Amino acid sequence: MTAPATPARNKEPDEEPGGTTGTTTDEATGTTTGEASGRTPGAGRPDAARKASAVDPFDHDDLPTPPGATVALLRSLLAPMRARVVMASVLLLLQQAAVQAGPLLVAYAIDSAVPALRDGRHGPLIAVAVGYLVCALTAGGLQYLFIGASARVNQDVLLDLRGRIFRHAQALSIDFHERYTSGRLISRSTTDVESLRELLNEGLQELIGVILAFVYISAMLLWLDLGLGAAALVSFIPLYGFVRMYQRRAASVYTARSSAIAAVIVKFAETMNGIRPVRAFRRETANDTEFGALNRHHERTNGDAILEMARYVVCSRVVANITVAAIVLWGAYRVASQTLALGVLAAAVLYLRRLYDPIDRLGMFLNSYQSAAASLEKIAGLLAQAPSVPEPAEPKELPAAASELPGREVVFDDVRFAYRTGGEVLPRFDLTLAAGSTVAVVGSTGAGKSTLAKLVARFYDPSSGRVLLDGVDLRDLPVPELRRGVIMVTQESFLFSGTVAENIAIGRPDATREDIEHAAKAIGAHDFITALPDGYDTDVRKRGGRISAGQRQLVAFARALLADPAVLILDEATSSLDIPGERAVQRAMSTVLRGRTAVVIAHRLSTVEIADRVLVMEHGHIVEDGTPADLIAGTGRFADLHRAWRDSLA
Repeated sequence: MTAPATPARNKEPDEEPGGTTGTTTDEATGTTTGEASGRTPGAGRPDAARKASAVDPFDHDDLPTPPGATVALLRSLLAPMRARVVMASVLLLLQQAAVQAGPLLVAYAIDSAVPALRDGRHGPLIAVAVGYLVCALTAGGLQYLFIGASARVNQDVLLDLRGRIFRHAQALSIDFHERYTSGRLISRSTTDVESLRELLNEGLQELIGVILAFVYISAMLLWLDLGLGAAALVSFIPLYGFVRMYQRRAASVYTARSSAIAAVIVKFAETMNGIRPVRAFRRETANDTEFGALNRHHERTNGDAILEMARYVVCSRVVANITVAAIVLWGAYRVASQTLALGVLAAAVLYLRRLYDPIDRLGMFLNSYQSAAASLEKIAGLLAQAPSVPEPAEPKELPAAASELPGREVVFDDVRFAYRTGGEVLPRFDLTLAAGSTVAVVGSTGAGKSTLAKLVARFYDPSSGRVLLDGVDLRDLPVPELRRGVIMVTQESFLFSGTVAENIAIGRPDATREDIEHAAKAIGAHDFITALPDGYDTDVRKRGGRISAGQRQLVAFARALLADPAVLILDEATSSLDIPGERAVQRAMSTVLRGRTAVVIAHRLSTVEIADRVLVMEHGHIVEDGTPADLIAGTGRFADLHRAWRDSLA
């Protein structure tokens, strides 16, 4: 199955590319180093690239958020529930009306019912008692209905928001996840959503209650006595100033707190995910020091938030108490001079207490609001990120296959590529991979091998130029069709929690059990799978930890074979295996690659033996291109590498 070597040419770049390093991606935290992200300083990396990386906003959990994105997000969450929000608001409106009728009944009792009782008439006082009881029962019933209605709205909002975060995170491109760790994504969907839950469950009811109380009580005070009502309203001028001051000061504090807790989660997840190297290299003390610093920073930001809240509560209580004392003193003099009824003064004092008592609750709302506003801004920033590998506006279809074999031609047409964080990896790169050929790509770390593979898989789009599949630009192919046609098997061969059969069927979810077993038999995995406790129904547990690395690799190959792609990319698929495991996987590879276009990224030269063609890369250039036999017989880089490999075996 030897395909003719198609010449690869490299145009001289306008400038020398920056060096990069090999790819290592932490699946749990999204922490990526090396070639995939361009964030690890390497030899030859330009100073500009290092500076760009240093100021990358992703490193500081500071995603760019378009103006108005937070408000637009909140509106979109509440829009489907507009009718239920209105119903809940009406219930709270009626509940507040029932609550605020109490002081009026007290005033009537003092000024009318008590004098009537002295005259032997019990009716007015009984009417007041019955009225107060009815108002209390009505307020309680309406409160119950409001809590139920608002709880359903709140839970639906949170359900929608968590779903949006999860779906959007999956839709974002690989470059986003390599710059924005999954620990931060976890913080967005847990801690930040929880902040919004607290606001929806408690804060909004407090806010609406305070607003309605202010409107009702202000109207009642002005109706009872214009002077008392005006004095009460004047006292709200300094209170409003304290509220505005608190909002300004707390906004920055809660934004910092949201980033601080995200940093704690990232560090925790990263450490637990890398617990083996942590223990092997005795990183416990260093990690404890780093985590302690992050934890103390989170403690300080929490303390700052509490102090801001304390300042607001103390100032507002001082203003409220001074106002109540002044009005009681003034009202008492007016009662003594018979220009104010005693019942009116009593009702005014009760209303004032009801007006100022919610000040603390308003502070709690502002506390929840600032926390939720900072969290919602973080979430809005995440949801505002657009995939760098979007669906095509005008999708095209692949032409009919030229033969019965599944392989298709891959062409790099005048491609240049640089990662966002700096460092050009492929400078003006041209290459043609014949349909059905197996091409091995070797070279030193940072040569651009994995970048080439990721462009074929369209994990990234080229900075300029095109990558073609049978003449069709990958950017013009619908993503589902592209993912069916081009599949990558990585070094780790990630398995999800679930059964062996479910992990193989990821390649084709509609596959039958017979199809799954046929794929496993074809690559030599059937025997070890049937030897498992429950055979194909054995739960592989987290990351496939129940089976060995070689067995996980075989499951990954069965998954790829079942998917039946046109192009298969193997990114160092045998580098972590022992010799028996590598041989088993190599036998499986010969089955999986048959008739397909294959790109094999290899560090072990034993893997290269199955290739029709070998490309040797250096700094984004192809420095050697030919069949394995021709290159071994020559005097170039590959011959030296092969000779050193043979000597190491001896």
